[in-house]
Amino acid sequence: MQIDSKVVSVEQKDNIALITLNNAPVNALSKAVRQGVMTAMQAALSNDGVEAIVITSALPLFSAGADISEFSGGNLEPMLPEVLNFIESASKPVVAALNGAAFGGGLELALACHYRVSVESNKVGLPEVHLGILPGAGGTQRLPRLSDAKTALDMIVSGAPTPVTKLSGVFDKLTASVETLAADAQQVALNAIAQGPRPVSEINLSLDDDTNAVFNAYSEQVTQKSKGFFAPLKCIEAVKAAYTMPFNDGLAEEARLFMQCMETPQARAQQHFFFAERAANHVPGLDKNAQARSISKVAIIGAGTMGGGIAMNFANAGIPVVMLELKQEALDKGLALIRRNYENSAKKGKLTSEQVEQRMSLLTGVTDYDALSDVDLVIEAVFEKMSVKKEVFSALDRVCKPGAILATNTSTLDINEIAEATSRPQDVIGLHFFSPANVMKLLEIVRADKTSDEVIKTAMKLAKTIRKVGVLVGVCFGFVGNRMIEVYGREANRLMLEGATPEQVDRVIMQLGMPMGPFTMGDMAGLDIGYFVRQSRKAFIEHDPSYCVVADELVEAGRVGLKAGKGVYLYEAGSRKPIADPEVMEIAARKAKELGIEQREISDQEILERCIYPLINEGADILREGIAGRASDIDVIYVYGYGFPVFRGGPMQYADEVGLKNVLARMRHYQSSLGEYGKQWFAPSELLIELADQNKTFSSLNN
Repeated sequence: MQIDSKVVSVEQKDNIALITLNNAPVNALSKAVRQGVMTAMQAALSNDGVEAIVITSALPLFSAGADISEFSGGNLEPMLPEVLNFIESASKPVVAALNGAAFGGGLELALACHYRVSVESNKVGLPEVHLGILPGAGGTQRLPRLSDAKTALDMIVSGAPTPVTKLSGVFDKLTASVETLAADAQQVALNAIAQGPRPVSEINLSLDDDTNAVFNAYSEQVTQKSKGFFAPLKCIEAVKAAYTMPFNDGLAEEARLFMQCMETPQARAQQHFFFAERAANHVPGLDKNAQARSISKVAIIGAGTMGGGIAMNFANAGIPVVMLELKQEALDKGLALIRRNYENSAKKGKLTSEQVEQRMSLLTGVTDYDALSDVDLVIEAVFEKMSVKKEVFSALDRVCKPGAILATNTSTLDINEIAEATSRPQDVIGLHFFSPANVMKLLEIVRADKTSDEVIKTAMKLAKTIRKVGVLVGVCFGFVGNRMIEVYGREANRLMLEGATPEQVDRVIMQLGMPMGPFTMGDMAGLDIGYFVRQSRKAFIEHDPSYCVVADELVEAGRVGLKAGKGVYLYEAGSRKPIADPEVMEIAARKAKELGIEQREISDQEILERCIYPLINEGADILREGIAGRASDIDVIYVYGYGFPVFRGGPMQYADEVGLKNVLARMRHYQSSLGEYGKQWFAPSELLIELADQNKTFSSLNN
């Protein structure tokens, strides 16, 4: 017997049928795969010479699960639950042989088989919760029958990969290596012939007091930790159904809860973000012949908090780093801080002492630019002032070898102007890390006018190497992230002048799902940072005498935030918990009176709209100007760089969900109702108007 489709093949070896999945790159269980598996199963079951069936993979992993591009609909027969139920009801024993990772529907496929063999170094998981849904092909019903309630909940509610060595009840045999898998799977299949099929559905569960206590504890924990997400609690309900319902009823309940999840804005947002993150990796329009350059040694200019954090990313990836400070004292202090960070990780069990020393050995400190002559990439992380940046780049141009990439970590300055300080503007690029640089996943990669495609490709590839999510953007003030956050911060400060308290504004924004509100964020970052930016942009803001005047007064009084023990809020020594300070509202009231601004009660809805809708509007302008290539790129920047809740998909996806007509109507409302201030700051973007008038969405621009 031999059947061979493009994605599924079956061949007979003695009395065993071997079904092999081969749907590159990740064995997604597409319609073609599902049809192929059904055809292969039917052929094996109808063949009298076959006594057992083994399902495995020709690729390095078993299967990454469902093809979620199919979620948009169409004729999807046979559906995955149908295929898996057919496998489980097979009259001949079926063995899953996992040569590599199995996630989502891939693990559900293995669970539907009667026996399971895996390589012992393998990991498996059910990550559907990250897409705003739950396992919908029997995973919530089969996994607890093979393991226990806690294991099933741990895997399904977190979505995290789990080593197979921790799933002894799930796997019948763990083999030493991929090389020994085929022989061990064949032996399990031969033994299974005597034992016969062993459907998981025939395992009966009951809900005793101890198990019920596990569910109650999980529900309480998830309610506290997963605010805003819909799917996690539904995952718990589905697993509980395995203990309270017969198997088929449990499958029906799983399907009902799955559809409940699928129809939520959270699922739409999380699935949008899944594709957005992957789309950000692909930069259209680059020269196909351009090749990424090799980066085997990196230099960092500046050993402060940001420079040190950047250096750690490369040391973590095994890339040697030269750190330059002109003063030995500053260099020693920076290297000591990096060591302290690594040792703190070791105390938490995240690194071994050997790993700490190995990473520190990759860091070299120097005080002379001439020591940078052999580096492939240099990243400048010095004071945010144009004259300082130009001086650094002029020095780098003098000492760095031809082909070395010269990158700036500037968050606001014009990279084209910085590039002019060199004789090689084609090698200059922005690599904007977010603080803390060794933790935050986002890397804004800023293309200047003359940056070569080679350098762009190198930067995008490098982002993956150091485990960052790279997003390519263009040059403007603040690029994408900080240009938009300026609007958000401005409006929060204006609302305070009009009578809203910082606590109210922060509460409303946190209810949206942000990890902290704008005033807490400002205190944490340091109010002086925004103050210095405003000082450099007086021409941009001089038409608005109310622009952040309370924040300016606080900084000028030394109240620069958490690091000073007081900013918008007060802080007790050693605590990061903000304490409301009535004096700040007294300053706001005085400033409002001076400016002729009437203070009033402001609703939570107005706060939400005035902080978020102008931010969305600025995103529309950024798209119109071509600073961001896709609306989804802005969403990736805001989720990973600013903590915008992934269950809302990012600001542009959130706007699509609210409706662009609604966003436009409220922008126009504030434009007309806030007097001169509204005219200045609430003019709707031409792109927002155009899309709203055509009943289109921002996501339609991604196609």
